[in-house]
Amino acid sequence: MEAAESGQTRVNAEETQKLIIAESSIARQLKKGFERLRFDELGVEAYFRREFVHDRLTRIRANLFFMLSILLTFALADALVVDEVAHTRLYVVQIGGLVPVVGILIGLTYHRRPHRMYLRWVTWLSVLLGFGIILVDIRAEVDGLGALFSGVLIYTLFSGFLLGMLFKEAITVGALVWALYLATALCAGIPESTVLYNASVLLVAFIVSATVSYSVEEGIRHHFLERFQLHELSLTVVRDGLTGLYNRIAFDECLNSRWSNAQRQGDMVAMILIDIDYFKRYNDEHGHRGGDDCLRKVAQALARCARRPLDYAARYGGEEFAIILYDTTPEYLEELSMRIHAEVSALAIRHGASDVSDRVTVSVGMAFVVPQMERSAGGIVQAADEALYQAKTRGRNQTFVDSEASYAAMKTGYFRKPPKVA
Repeated sequence: MEAAESGQTRVNAEETQKLIIAESSIARQLKKGFERLRFDELGVEAYFRREFVHDRLTRIRANLFFMLSILLTFALADALVVDEVAHTRLYVVQIGGLVPVVGILIGLTYHRRPHRMYLRWVTWLSVLLGFGIILVDIRAEVDGLGALFSGVLIYTLFSGFLLGMLFKEAITVGALVWALYLATALCAGIPESTVLYNASVLLVAFIVSATVSYSVEEGIRHHFLERFQLHELSLTVVRDGLTGLYNRIAFDECLNSRWSNAQRQGDMVAMILIDIDYFKRYNDEHGHRGGDDCLRKVAQALARCARRPLDYAARYGGEEFAIILYDTTPEYLEELSMRIHAEVSALAIRHGASDVSDRVTVSVGMAFVVPQMERSAGGIVQAADEALYQAKTRGRNQTFVDSEASYAAMKTGYFRKPPKVA
């Protein structure tokens, strides 16, 4: 009899794990696809953009240094072969305009948050860079140095790949560079036939570049989702055998890793502790099998709530669960709190021994900080535990948030809380 029950528990746990993985944001997006090259979940999209930049950061930086060397080489060549007046005009644009823009882009790759700063500015700096190349080409044409239209053409074809832009950023740059070339060339007095011919060639190059960029990004996004889903499947060994969520060992490793990353990047980390209200009474009333079934259902509800790629839900111990949030905001925490209570309420699990409701409810404690370098992750766990304690003492079935202000009271890696008021 015990063996049969043990086998059934194991089957239920495996089914729960499969259900949690199948309901993840990654799995849902793979089934749906992404024709517009954007993930439905903002968290998935933000995580993809972060990984896209970080995976290519070294290559982007190398491309920028290569581009800088090319600009300096052409400036030196112009100084040797072009007459003084014409050279002065080209020199001002090349050295005074293009080189600083490339320098700024290089500097952004060294920012502590390149996934934010680089992607935020690369589009407009790329347009500025393209405009500078247009001015060099047109200046050379006006000064009778021959048409150097190939510079604009090459930039239109390859700028998106060299500068690490996604499809939407790349087509924005390509379209603006094309329009700027057409307007600037006409204003500079270049013959209309030459301008229209060059603009037509540039338009074809833009279309080819955009088509290739779309196909490449589509493949990158598919690979990203498949890789992440394989990662989820491979982590079944560190999942809790009953609930299918990550176990305590995996939780501790994740928290330390997220904390270290947040210290380096200056991102916010949040810790959420969730406790099933009066669970011991529920166990006494429905037995251990009923209690196990309740834990599994609540775990599934929490997994649906923690749906961003970097949201990490785990069984913390007994009837207590934990969620780690990385790079989050107070607004998202408020939304998540309401979602947790709504999901658990929707389970409609009867609980006749509860003092707060005839259904199963949860108490939630939240804490969030931007970690300082000298602090340990233990402090945020203590802060979340204190917040959970407050949620319970105030009547349960609610959320209490320990604000970032508590961070100032942290002592040697742990939050030092003020004495509780009776």
